[in-house]
Amino acid sequence: MYYLISILHSPLQPLTYTYEEELKSGNIVEVTLSSKTKLGVVIAKTTKPEFTCSDIVSVKDEFFDETTFGLAKFISEYYVSSLGDALNLFVPLRKNALHVNQKVQTNIELSPEQQKAYEFLKSHDKSLLFGDTGSGKTEVYIKLIEECINSGKSAIFLMPEIGLTPQTKKRLKNAFGDTVAIWHSKVTKKKKEEILKALNCGKIALIAGTRSALFLPVSNLGLIVVDEEHDDSYKSSQRPRYNARDLALLFAKRKDAKVVLGSATPSLTSYKNLPKYRLKGTYFSSTKAIYFEHANNELSNPMIDKIAEHLKKENQVIVFLPTRANFKYISCQVCGEKVLCPFCSVGMSLHVNKNALKCHYCNYAQSIPKECPSCHSTHMQSNRIGTEEVTQRLRVLFPEKNIEKFDRDEVSTQNKLTKKLKAFNEKQIDVLVGTQMLAKGHDYHSVSLSIIIGIDTILNMPDFRARERAMSLLLQVAGRSGRKGLGEVYIQTQNRDFFEEFFNDYEAFLNDELRYRKDIYPPYKKLLKILVSHAKDEKANQIMQEVEQITKSFPLVEVVGYGKANVEKIAGKYRYNMLLRSNDAKELLKFAHTCKPLHVEIDIDPLSFS
Repeated sequence: MYYLISILHSPLQPLTYTYEEELKSGNIVEVTLSSKTKLGVVIAKTTKPEFTCSDIVSVKDEFFDETTFGLAKFISEYYVSSLGDALNLFVPLRKNALHVNQKVQTNIELSPEQQKAYEFLKSHDKSLLFGDTGSGKTEVYIKLIEECINSGKSAIFLMPEIGLTPQTKKRLKNAFGDTVAIWHSKVTKKKKEEILKALNCGKIALIAGTRSALFLPVSNLGLIVVDEEHDDSYKSSQRPRYNARDLALLFAKRKDAKVVLGSATPSLTSYKNLPKYRLKGTYFSSTKAIYFEHANNELSNPMIDKIAEHLKKENQVIVFLPTRANFKYISCQVCGEKVLCPFCSVGMSLHVNKNALKCHYCNYAQSIPKECPSCHSTHMQSNRIGTEEVTQRLRVLFPEKNIEKFDRDEVSTQNKLTKKLKAFNEKQIDVLVGTQMLAKGHDYHSVSLSIIIGIDTILNMPDFRARERAMSLLLQVAGRSGRKGLGEVYIQTQNRDFFEEFFNDYEAFLNDELRYRKDIYPPYKKLLKILVSHAKDEKANQIMQEVEQITKSFPLVEVVGYGKANVEKIAGKYRYNMLLRSNDAKELLKFAHTCKPLHVEIDIDPLSFS
């Protein structure tokens, strides 16, 4: 008999193999491809081809069921990838899986307002919990999960990044004990195998983790919670370029489960499209005072005075800025040129402690030049202050205090992250200086001051989501101070009017943004990004011209613009972008699939245009 086999984690179309016994769609098999053993999935039986086929080597115990198969086909079609790449996202089922039959009691008492939120979310198949930072969203989630498990079903709790797991893991473990398992990319292979065995035996009722947790073989699924649903890390940057938040809505529908999205700063799409409950205020009584400074990207004297005031009271401070290293780049005071990476068209970041300039795109590093590579002037200056520089300066200003850095250079492992957060919450650290990692939903118990530097950098990005990103990030960072008692927020910006107008009313901002987006951008229009990347500039340009020719056959698809990408070259490859939009999602996808043979990168519902 002959079967079409989709090779897992492969861009190839299904290949034909032969086997002597009857196989079902979804069976996982071992096959040989180019002298290597690969895993593949049986798609369907087929007729004998004209060519000689290789044999299927063996049939595995694992398999994909019909629902999973259908979801993978959707991902393959919608996100324009091979079926093998889509199926590779999923962890297969094992034979003789048992349903969950656990009972849990969390002993959490909801406030009257939280109880109303709980009842609302319970009464909808899909919904949005729009709750202020500190309003007690997690307690509502836990009650929903408790109800789900006690009805004999399983639940999935999604978080945007591993960074959120230490504290959330503790809260979920306290609530659900051994019935919860934590899943993300840093979990060891051995531990993952243990979790999968426990899942198969019905011992695990709740899987909590990053976006990959969505693809586990959870039987009898009753609920999916997507926490911090606004976060961009739910979107995959590799093929298939799926968004786990969007897929959670689809998975829940196909598996007859409920789905709850939650955030203090929900995405515009979720706000517009889902039934929502607005949970206001904070779980603990707190008040906030806001200070604005008309400046950008600097550690000013008024800011230092404000930090000193809080440190004198033995309080903790967090300082946010969007840039790592000492400075974003260095440039020449004579000719104005930046020192660029030789492989990427970006300025390299200054790391003083390593005596190096480093490219944050391809990781190329070189020693700090003593003169300008363009005009050979020795008058070089640093631009756009970074976390390392702020940390070092604060250590000089407050030598008796413990000032620590919190970014991807410093917190490179799960263990380091857990230690750093633990030390901060135990008040062993006085000031935490970090990038967007600071805003990722961590609970800081004793922070009385949030400092925000460089928010204008995000607001001024050439991107239709720049206002939403900047406003959301500012409120997420601001929300980390004053969780209990008085909190102050110090914002350095040249756009005070914008941030001040919406600081206390994100809902007003969302409604304003909806008016601005009408008829041109999501959630009213569908977007598609085509990225061309090639070692030769002229070849990349030629492929983009071919894509542009294809657009002429699709009158319902509008070209917003195309040309060289914002970052023209990364790792030695030249890059061109095209952005397209349409009211008709099917037509946009048809166009994308037409472009696929040109070996371009296709991104439906893109979040970034850099």
